[in-house]
Amino acid sequence: MRAYELHGVNDLRREDIEKPEIPSGWVLVQVKASGICSSDIPRVFTNGTYHFPTIPGHEFSGVVAAYGEGVPEERVGKRVGIFPLIPCRTCPQCRQKKYEMCEHYDYLGSRRDGGFAEYCAVPVSQVYKVADSLSFEQAANVSFREAAMLEPLSVALHAVKRSGVKPGDTAAVIGTGMIGFAAAAWAKALGAEIVFVIGRGEAKRAIAEQIPGISYVTEEESKAIQADVVVEAVGTPQAVSSAVLLARPGGSIVLMGNPSGDLAMEKNVYWRILRKQLNLMGTWNSSYEKDEACDWTEALDALSKKKIPAQALITHCFPSEKLMDGLELMKNHKEPYCKVMVSWE
Repeated sequence: MRAYELHGVNDLRREDIEKPEIPSGWVLVQVKASGICSSDIPRVFTNGTYHFPTIPGHEFSGVVAAYGEGVPEERVGKRVGIFPLIPCRTCPQCRQKKYEMCEHYDYLGSRRDGGFAEYCAVPVSQVYKVADSLSFEQAANVSFREAAMLEPLSVALHAVKRSGVKPGDTAAVIGTGMIGFAAAAWAKALGAEIVFVIGRGEAKRAIAEQIPGISYVTEEESKAIQADVVVEAVGTPQAVSSAVLLARPGGSIVLMGNPSGDLAMEKNVYWRILRKQLNLMGTWNSSYEKDEACDWTEALDALSKKKIPAQALITHCFPSEKLMDGLELMKNHKEPYCKVMVSWE
């Protein structure tokens, strides 16, 4: 198969390699679409993965092509999305089915081979059947590209639900990456009356205008906002400070952005958290249970009913042989982007 193997920091190679073996209880997924996550940029160019070589990519969808021992044959040919976090299922969090907080998890695309390849081996427990969860008409509404967005959409949903947003609220999202825009769309879908997305300048305004019900404002314009809930989707000290300023007294802040380094907090920011009696919380990944209601079932339902404008969030799609172009676009911010997708079809 053709795959992109990371042999070292900033050493991603497009190569022909053997298809992965399929252990008992696993399936082989033929990848149809892969999303490039913002976390893939440092993973490929500066930080590396947990071992080399590794095939990156944790946002992907496809079709079950083969199966290992213990997996029913009828799974072959099913359209699937992939929950990339592989829980240990033995730690205290796993025993409560809070797999996103597993203490000893494995992960496709960073700790083991992921979806920047024609095929990927996946535990059957992490394969989320798209068509079987919907009517035929609904399933037809979900493309492989949209199914590859189930993971980031579920992450954004998890964060917004953590905020406690309710009908009539004013919500603000700091950050104009795909997760930030998705969080804003979810806040609106969950009933927020007014939803702001706050960006550093004008570059992402055109993307925001494609998402119904949200308003785009710059950092300067945001100073007058008082929000019931704030989702911080950047991961910098400045973004955290802005979140504290934006939140109304008694409001809630969800920290979602992945930090690129240490974060320091000014004393005045800390004082505002105290004096406003803010609810400050973190969020990580998404809830997932294969056959029960979870963030993934909500995300798939929203995709099938077009409650979330997934197509508007996909700004670029490259053929698989041009994956490096997508990575370089995001790394160097060559032009405004939201979700950059790679097609293996």
